[in-house]
Amino acid sequence: MTHDLRISAIVPAYRAAHLLPRVLAPLIALRDAGELAEVIVVDDVSPDDTARVARDLGARVIVMARNGGPGAARNRAAHEAVGDILWFVDSDVIPDRRGPARIRAAMTDAEVGAVFGSYDAEPEGTSWFSRYKNLMHRYYHQRAQRDARTFWAGCGAVRRDVFMTVGGFDTETYRIPSIEDIELGYRIRRAGWRIVVDPDLLGKHLKVWTPRSAIHTDIFCRALPWSRLMIAREGLHDDLNTGWGERVRALIAAALVLSVLALPFVPGLWPLTLAVLAAALLANLPFLRFMRAHGGTLFALKSFLYHQIYYLYSAASYAWCLFEYHVLGRRDRLHVP
Repeated sequence: MTHDLRISAIVPAYRAAHLLPRVLAPLIALRDAGELAEVIVVDDVSPDDTARVARDLGARVIVMARNGGPGAARNRAAHEAVGDILWFVDSDVIPDRRGPARIRAAMTDAEVGAVFGSYDAEPEGTSWFSRYKNLMHRYYHQRAQRDARTFWAGCGAVRRDVFMTVGGFDTETYRIPSIEDIELGYRIRRAGWRIVVDPDLLGKHLKVWTPRSAIHTDIFCRALPWSRLMIAREGLHDDLNTGWGERVRALIAAALVLSVLALPFVPGLWPLTLAVLAAALLANLPFLRFMRAHGGTLFALKSFLYHQIYYLYSAASYAWCLFEYHVLGRRDRLHVP
């Protein structure tokens, strides 16, 4: 029976002492109510009181011998967990208390090997930019195809036997945390299991984004490694923010930004710029409506304008990876088993 499936909640943590009281509260309550078999916090050699705080809150604590990143921490916990299902929750995500019920509901299908959700509609950061970044994540996950090709470990669950069979997170290729969860999803799919996106499996993101942190993460921890993975192994898929519609929007965004940059030198281009802007607005209408519903018209317009820059550097990252792979022959940038 699916109801009898035991769930182990696993929280990899580094310098998370200030976050754990809020993150662990719903998990401990779920454990005490019998919805979870255990709550494991893996302290990745934190210089603060992460381990002590987690113990005081009632979690089972594992302390890593050396800092290895969230993938290594999750792998360690998976080997020691008692649950049939591993529910991964980031240390800056407050999980919704409906999580175990949503996970068990997804696992009623014996072909489902993993399930993941999205951020909720009320992220912690109050600045327009931080709200934009967290709501953008929600936008893509809420609109995603229900059968996914990737995985998200911020708030996602995997059958323990599936996780062990495919080898867990690849911590050799991804020694710096980046897309190890996406790559894990590819291997789960390749092994014949379904991965389901459940829009009601929610978590509140406590991370506060700045433009600097977002651009660095988007390019070096997401766009570049994900592009290399797709080019070398999986190819492009019509899913999340790599679908056909997103590729068209990226091309329009590139044309818009380039035409704006050219205006000081070629003033006569303004009719073309306006036409491209109109095309961008039309192509992004669902995004604009979503952002407007969560922050008003001005917030939506700010988000739209920055999103064009996001498209530009994401597309440029993919183009660079194509160049380095096919022209420069740097095929050792990604280990392909």
